[in-house]
Amino acid sequence: MVRIPAGPFIMGSDRTDEEGLQARYGFATPLFLDEHPRHRAWLPEFWIDAYEVSNKQFKAFILATGRPLPYAWGHNGYGLTMEEAATMDLDRLRRIGAEDFRLDMDTTRMDRAVLMAAMEAAQKKRDPFPVTGISWHYADAYCRWAGKRLPTEAEWEKAARGPDGLEFPWGNEWDTSITNTGDDADWEDGIAPTGAYPRNRSPYGVYDMAGNVWEWVADWYHPYPGSDYQSEYFGDKVKVIRGGGGGIGHYALSYFFRGATRQFAEPEMAGEDVGFRCARGGD
Repeated sequence: MVRIPAGPFIMGSDRTDEEGLQARYGFATPLFLDEHPRHRAWLPEFWIDAYEVSNKQFKAFILATGRPLPYAWGHNGYGLTMEEAATMDLDRLRRIGAEDFRLDMDTTRMDRAVLMAAMEAAQKKRDPFPVTGISWHYADAYCRWAGKRLPTEAEWEKAARGPDGLEFPWGNEWDTSITNTGDDADWEDGIAPTGAYPRNRSPYGVYDMAGNVWEWVADWYHPYPGSDYQSEYFGDKVKVIRGGGGGIGHYALSYFFRGATRQFAEPEMAGEDVGFRCARGGD
């Protein structure tokens, strides 16, 4: 984890949609207005994970607690144990290899040992990727199990932007080479392993806070103090997600990946490009 020192920082922004992005791309809600006003805030010391929680870390939680598998894992084979594979009907195992694991080989002719080896290798390849397809409730439960908690929205923003309120974790200029925008053909489903973009680093040394996957935070979606913006979504209805994800597509990227950008989702939602990281209070 990374220590974030106590002290003031800049939160929010006073930007407006001068380029007309909302109309151009057909967004349902106004852009920037829920970030108002730009203000100086203060937080005590806290710690935050340097990287998003990985599949491997989350799988340890699932195995330790006996909770049901995340929905997405039932469709990519990651949740299958080799103990289950060892006793499963071979024809069924071959179908799982082809349909769920999407093994690039003729599984209909593979024996059990070769098939299991290929499946295990595919699972290990997924280990370092950020876990996605989980609800806010799952993310909250993992952090509590790990002796931590989800970061507050303010903690997340300070860790991402530093004390001076940078536009992006690395600075104030947008650069598509620094982060995963979901367009890189090297990454299956548009998601990269945690830490794959070493320049995507905040002033405090926290990685991947712009791009790759969105991140759940603890807060409900509320207006900032002093804001005159009104939204039907404000209140204890939806949770805030931060950071931008590969599922956004190639348009308006610099808006979505800004450190001040706020988005939201119902806590039951399990998005394919939404993950999380944990935090804890200072010692």
